[in-house]
Amino acid sequence: MLLRYGTNPHQQPATAEFLDPGRPPVRVLSGEPSFVNMLDALTGWALVREAATACGVPAAASMKHVSPAGVALAGQVDEVAAETFGLDAASVGPLTSAYVRARDADPRASFGDMIAVSEPVDAELADLVRRLTSDGIIAPGYAPGTVETLAAKKDGRFLVLEADPSVSPPQREAREIGGVRLEQPRDAEPLTAELLTRSAPALAPRAVTDLLLGLIAMRHTESNAVAYLRDGMALGIGAGQQSRIDCTRLAGSKTDNWWLRRHPAVRSMTFVDGLSATERTNWRLRVVEGDLDLRETTLLSAATRGFTLFTARERTSWIGRLDQVAFVSDGAIPFRDNVDQAARHGVRHLAEPGGSTRSPDVVAACREHRITRVCDVPRLFRH
Repeated sequence: MLLRYGTNPHQQPATAEFLDPGRPPVRVLSGEPSFVNMLDALTGWALVREAATACGVPAAASMKHVSPAGVALAGQVDEVAAETFGLDAASVGPLTSAYVRARDADPRASFGDMIAVSEPVDAELADLVRRLTSDGIIAPGYAPGTVETLAAKKDGRFLVLEADPSVSPPQREAREIGGVRLEQPRDAEPLTAELLTRSAPALAPRAVTDLLLGLIAMRHTESNAVAYLRDGMALGIGAGQQSRIDCTRLAGSKTDNWWLRRHPAVRSMTFVDGLSATERTNWRLRVVEGDLDLRETTLLSAATRGFTLFTARERTSWIGRLDQVAFVSDGAIPFRDNVDQAARHGVRHLAEPGGSTRSPDVVAACREHRITRVCDVPRLFRH
């Protein structure tokens, strides 16, 4: 299949070759994919397929640059997310709820994402996606009329892909770089609830689901990677950092931003007419980040109706109310600083492979912060 271009527009021509032309794993229903589109779509499909199978409910991911900006299972959509996406929280269907919860983790990063969902797209989800800025979607099917709704986006350039759930990926995978072909078995290490409860039988079912979803997300996220999760959704994902503590801080700041957007002062913000939903969301994010300069403060005053910034004490107090968060690391936590940092964001459950020379320090930190640690899990690096 001829691709629109490679990783960059100047890398042409670019192609995609199906290993089994008689059973292609994906079909293009509308649009023309690029190299990166295909990487995001196929990675996202693998993620949501595994998550839905393991957890038993629909799953969705918002993919950006071959890592999820957010991932979630179907569940309750709160009033903040419902307002952000123009929905009625009480009537959101399961598949739409999964994607809303995934995109709401980091709506700024999800701008222009590749959407991946584990179930056929229904009219409700198609109508939502029609209103969002995204590059494409991959799903195992589409209800009548939904392809036409989606294909009309971006002047017909919106990418609609249909995955074939009957096609399993090959047992071995390969890549070529610098004239060298590297090959290895596909990472198919089982990730199950039993894996978690075996070493931590007292884990509550909600914590098991969060940790399991986090492990699955880590398998499909560029290393180093960590994730904070609660109630079947990622609150913050840190990906592709050279230092694990940088991942932990990055994902922690995203988790704080998600929670601070629930602060009454932020929820009460009203805007002047004419601002788009994206502009309103971006302003709320800038407010909760707490580092507006004089110019931005002036612009914010012009964009809102009498909004007052909440104080540092109010910010700290509100963050302190976040609780029952799960934390997952794709590799061994090398120093206790990751645990100390994670504890600032309401973490009560943690899963990591263990085996670091300083694991005793990590164990001690978890004990001090009253965090349940699960270490009988595989390393899940992805490069």
